[in-house]
Amino acid sequence: MSRRVTAPRRRAEAKTKRISPGNDRAKPTVLALIGRGARRLRRAGVFFGHGTDNAWDDSAALVLHALGLPHCADRAVYSRRVDGRGVERADELIRRRIEERIPAVYLTGETWFAGLPFQVDRRVLIPRSPLAELIERRFAPWIDAGRVRRILDVGTGSGCIAIACAKALPRSRVDAVDISPEALEVAAVNVRRHRLGRRVRLVRSDHFSALARERYDIILANPPYVGRREMSGLPPEYRHEPPLALAAGRDGLDSVRVILREAGRHLRPGGLLIVEVGNTETAVRRAFERLPFLWLEFERGGGGVFLLTAEQLV
Repeated sequence: MSRRVTAPRRRAEAKTKRISPGNDRAKPTVLALIGRGARRLRRAGVFFGHGTDNAWDDSAALVLHALGLPHCADRAVYSRRVDGRGVERADELIRRRIEERIPAVYLTGETWFAGLPFQVDRRVLIPRSPLAELIERRFAPWIDAGRVRRILDVGTGSGCIAIACAKALPRSRVDAVDISPEALEVAAVNVRRHRLGRRVRLVRSDHFSALARERYDIILANPPYVGRREMSGLPPEYRHEPPLALAAGRDGLDSVRVILREAGRHLRPGGLLIVEVGNTETAVRRAFERLPFLWLEFERGGGGVFLLTAEQLV
């Protein structure tokens, strides 16, 4: 899940002044621009779910980016007046968000995961997994973080899960695999950004195929899990994400089947397999009814994440 971008809400957001050259008081404030953008987004009925869940946060992300302002800006920033060029840049991003249905994160090129910034573009899925909360807790109470030395992230995409794990568990080394060379290019940018080149290894691999006999204390996966029928009915925003990161066959379980079949051979004794399957949870329960899944709950929302131990997989 990406960190939300928020701005203070005031009644003044409902009033946006017109710009008059030479009259600074007639220029809109940052807050007013965010409010205006939020109203446009609500009227347009765009879909939220790629890092934000409402029009205000989406608008704030786009306006602050257009104006070159930090996402965690001081409250005083929102009372700044914006000149004509700044208004044009902000309006253009809002327009593209509405007309092209591009998720805000792809328009800004940056998002947050587990409190860390990441570069993203259309080569990778937009990070939004509830696994961030589990990583921030250092996987408590399910494993002793002090004994974790090796972690595997299957389907790493932007590298956000792998990098967040390396940050949360500084004594660990992380292998991050993905079948997409384009995704690994983005992940490499983020690994360099966080200076983790010695501890996060990027591997092109179809699931576990390139890992030989490597074994891990924790295997994490946020694989594709969207079925064929569901893919056809997704909101337009999802069309901008790589299909390879979403589609998983007729029932959405193609990747999950591989993971459950092969993960046990790559786990150390007492190791954990943690997989997000989203709204295919019911289908997973039915397809693998003999497995004693533990379904995790998250304070910040989200679900469809199961945990199994190495011994339970055997």
